[in-house]
Amino acid sequence: MKKLILFTSFVLILSCSTVPITERKRVNIVDDDEILPASFAQYDNFLKENALSKDAEKTRELKEVGIRISKSVDRFMRANGMTEEADKYQWEFNLVQDDQMNAWCLPGGKVVFYSGILPICENTDGIAAVMGHEIAHAFAKHGQERMTSSYGQQLGGMAVAIGTSGQNYDTQVLWNSIYGISSQIGMLAYSRTHETEADKLGMVFMTMAGYDPEEAIEVWKRMKDANKGESPPEFLSTHPSNETRIQDLQKYLPVARMNARQFGIDQ
Repeated sequence: MKKLILFTSFVLILSCSTVPITERKRVNIVDDDEILPASFAQYDNFLKENALSKDAEKTRELKEVGIRISKSVDRFMRANGMTEEADKYQWEFNLVQDDQMNAWCLPGGKVVFYSGILPICENTDGIAAVMGHEIAHAFAKHGQERMTSSYGQQLGGMAVAIGTSGQNYDTQVLWNSIYGISSQIGMLAYSRTHETEADKLGMVFMTMAGYDPEEAIEVWKRMKDANKGESPPEFLSTHPSNETRIQDLQKYLPVARMNARQFGIDQ
């Protein structure tokens, strides 16, 4: 047991890295070449099983925002010694017809917006706020971190999911392992760390792409109004409360603008 603990500690030390811009220390033992094929397969399966929006104008707007922000992120990565990593992203943006107020981004840059979140976005800058947040999850490799965390808990199952990711059932296992909700409060708090980081990075990214970062604060005000106090207590949630997010983003706004100036705002 002592040898196993020492070996595990050694692996974790070797797997430590830093998230650019936020400089948060992270541990990731999941290689992109392992997770990305499964991620792309899951995305394709999702699109086959869900109806794309027929709103051509909103779809066009969504894709334009996604392309603009992802290009800013790509330029940042290539300017900061992350060219090999940048080459592995396959950015794609789709709007599906669903009343859920939701959006997500799989590892490797595969983004889905649900039509139900568009009233919360309200305008192009609002779409950019949500888009920046979702792109930030992929940029910071939050999915890979969650897999790393789950790896110790579900070692055998995760190995199967990664090794046989071409099969629909196993890609569903992978999906759940990355984005499923844990019943353990510790894991929920860990997820809040990711959400807070994505909020901050997303605000930087949307500003780099020339969008108004103050709209990110307004998005969460509208989300708070839409939830009408029905959110679970924050310590039992995978996400920070809307009020916490609003306050955090208000404090971070000048930092986001400073970082955007440092890394270059696209005009």
